[in-house]
Amino acid sequence: MGMKKLTFFFLLMLTTLQAWADKAVLTAEAPEVVVNGDQFRLSFTVNTQKVKDFRAPSIDGFEVLMGPSRSQQSSTQIINGKVSSSRSITYTYILMAVKDGNFTIPAASIEVDGEKIFSNALSIKVLPQDQNSGNQSQGGGTPSAARNQVAGSRITDKDLFITATVNKTTVHEQEAIMLTYKVYTLVNLRQLLNGKMPDLKGFQTQEVTLPQQKKFSLEHYKGRNYNTTVWSQYILFPQQSGKLEIPSITFEGVVAQQTVSDDPFDAFFNGGGYIEVKKKIVTPKVSINVKALSNKPGGFSGGVGQFDITSSISGTDLKENDAVTIKLTISGAGNMKLIKTPEVKFPQDFEIYDPKVNNNFEVASQGLKGSQTIEYLAIPRHAGDFTIPAVEFTYFDLATQKYKTLKTEEYKLHVAKGEGSSNSSQAVSNFTNKESVKVLGRDIRFIKLGDTTLKPKGNYFFGTLSYYLWYIIPFALFVLAIVFFRKQAAENANIAKVKTKKANKVATKRMKQAGKLLAANKKNEFYDEVLKALWGYISDKLNIPVSQLSKDNIEAELSRYGVSDELVKDFIGALNECEFARYAPGNESEAMDKVYEVAVEVISKMENSIKH
Repeated sequence: MGMKKLTFFFLLMLTTLQAWADKAVLTAEAPEVVVNGDQFRLSFTVNTQKVKDFRAPSIDGFEVLMGPSRSQQSSTQIINGKVSSSRSITYTYILMAVKDGNFTIPAASIEVDGEKIFSNALSIKVLPQDQNSGNQSQGGGTPSAARNQVAGSRITDKDLFITATVNKTTVHEQEAIMLTYKVYTLVNLRQLLNGKMPDLKGFQTQEVTLPQQKKFSLEHYKGRNYNTTVWSQYILFPQQSGKLEIPSITFEGVVAQQTVSDDPFDAFFNGGGYIEVKKKIVTPKVSINVKALSNKPGGFSGGVGQFDITSSISGTDLKENDAVTIKLTISGAGNMKLIKTPEVKFPQDFEIYDPKVNNNFEVASQGLKGSQTIEYLAIPRHAGDFTIPAVEFTYFDLATQKYKTLKTEEYKLHVAKGEGSSNSSQAVSNFTNKESVKVLGRDIRFIKLGDTTLKPKGNYFFGTLSYYLWYIIPFALFVLAIVFFRKQAAENANIAKVKTKKANKVATKRMKQAGKLLAANKKNEFYDEVLKALWGYISDKLNIPVSQLSKDNIEAELSRYGVSDELVKDFIGALNECEFARYAPGNESEAMDKVYEVAVEVISKMENSIKH
């Protein structure tokens, strides 16, 4: 009896699932856009034939030329021995648009197995008639805008053109701009070639990913009804203030024109009655007014947009040699790739490793939207109580048009004596280059205890030659050490000079890392490392924090240190090359090779030119 109940339960479940899978749906379909005077189809399809009492909605704003006509469709298919079938009924109307405007066709209804179901409602936009043509198409919603020109007729700039528009013409430095190229055509456009975005001076560029298969729709523009589609879009970040220009670019359109021939065979063997004609299309230039970010506060991150920052720590109670990780997350929208990595100020007794950055953002009209996570790892080598101060993040808020400073929380660490966790080595392996290992100052060292060696009575050291040499030799070495190390001690006292000397070593280390990323074809990480090498090198050489350097002031600073105008131009060119190559189309490997060579060469030249 139990087995029968179980079998009945499973049969009931299968029946319920089958009924759910075959749930009746009534679907309404019509063109989204038509032209006044066009005829088009409005259809209602239900995915079953067990229906009755179809009720059409009120169709206001359109003239009903025919309908509803009822048609049935049935199909059966066998896949891997499994038979499936489908049946449907379609109710069709032929309508004509009779006035301009936006119209709504409400839901229709039909009864299925005693239950009334409803279709979706439709919105239809009716465009004015084309001012230059009184010949409208018949049915299907395709207006005279898509007509085919006769071979030999001239294709004008009003028949086929591409607009270049931006969502903002006045912005601040680093504020995102959306640039859109849109195609307008009255002819049979088969293909669009070239149209590559050039290197934009003063901008960093990020291309928006659009579908490869372009979908055209109707748009009424300056009295004409065009087939239009967005061809390409870019997010631009202006890198300098002043009036910047987006230059015009040239496309080549391939248009199908209809041939006129009395001989049908001739028409057939000449491409089915069409020939292809090429038409050059030049986009307009666009001017952008960029306002400078004046009075930049100290510690400015370079961020422009709207951001938030949060932090977390792996633990606050540790043992000596335990690894501690602090994670910062910057979220929001703006120039996220160009934000300088915040600095976590660990105590001096900690061994510090380079932060690990993970980007998770997408292109949006506000720029790059998402989050950037930075992980910092350090290892305390001695016991004690320590404080990791709050991290400050300063950016320019576009909503308030003011600089805004955000703070994370402060962390108190208690480090106990002990060997620490074996997990430290695993944590360190997740990080790449160690940033620095600071010499730990200790006022008192332990005295090493050992056995005392006694001399036999009667053997005296005092007064012997060895006794005097023990005084003379150390004194002579002391004098020599003073002379030899005097210059070095003076230089070491000058922190800026030490940093300047190490600049080339640090840059070389970064370029080696960039070389590894180049070999691994890690594009974004490679360009980030090269930019860090270039900016970090100049920052160390000039003893100016990276946050206070910009393309606007770097030229004057380098000239002050005796660098030639040509070399300054080469350095700024290397920065631009790195920024532009990241997003430029073409051979990525070739572009990365070129950027690497240019960066190495300019750092080498700069090392021999900067005078202190």
